[in-house]
Amino acid sequence: MRKIKPIVNKAKNFKEAEEWDIQQQIQMTPEERQKVAKKLKERVYGKNPPDVRSYNPE
Repeated sequence: MRKIKPIVNKAKNFKEAEEWDIQQQIQMTPEERQKVAKKLKERVYGKNPPDVRSYNPE
């Protein structure tokens, strides 16, 4: 598994930090954004999360 190198940006205020974050997202390709979203989903829910569509509390 390849590790993503963290990027650090020290902003002077919230607005500057938000603008930097938006620029980072704009510069990513759709494939890169999907890859990041998948990795975050795996971190939160694990590799084999249960299918919520089959959940039946009855």
